[in-house]
Amino acid sequence: MASNRHLGRIIALQTLYEQDLRSEAGDSNLSLKEILSRNIARYSESIDDTEFVERLTNGVLAQAKQLDAKIQPVAPEWPIDQIARMDRLVLRIGLYELDNEPDTPPKVVINEAVELAKAFGGDNSSKFVNGVLGTLLRDREEKPVKAKAKSTRKKVTNEET
Repeated sequence: MASNRHLGRIIALQTLYEQDLRSEAGDSNLSLKEILSRNIARYSESIDDTEFVERLTNGVLAQAKQLDAKIQPVAPEWPIDQIARMDRLVLRIGLYELDNEPDTPPKVVINEAVELAKAFGGDNSSKFVNGVLGTLLRDREEKPVKAKAKSTRKKVTNEET
């Protein structure tokens, strides 16, 4: 199943890459459904969990602006449109999974994103992806701790007065 999910992420990345490229080029014949179906069919003998691929691809595309809004503050020196297309898509996939796939451990999500960046990105892509996703995860894990500490302080203060 794990290697099947790895292949699923590759298919989602290929699909999103083609969609992004063709969309930017103004391709009037663009159909995400056709691209996704073709890419899934290409690996039909090796992949069982096509629902995961579809959920990942459609989810990343539907939430692209929200994902970018979360990524941007973590990489302020790299405006979203200046991040290499492949790196941007890998970051979106990783962040989408962190936010929407609670059954996949966060460290697995980040490791998978790093592996995608190594395989399909540039020389420094894996370090960049690891840094951005690691920071997003750390920030997300710290928020509940900070909120709990803040509410505890308020509670103590209120009881004292």
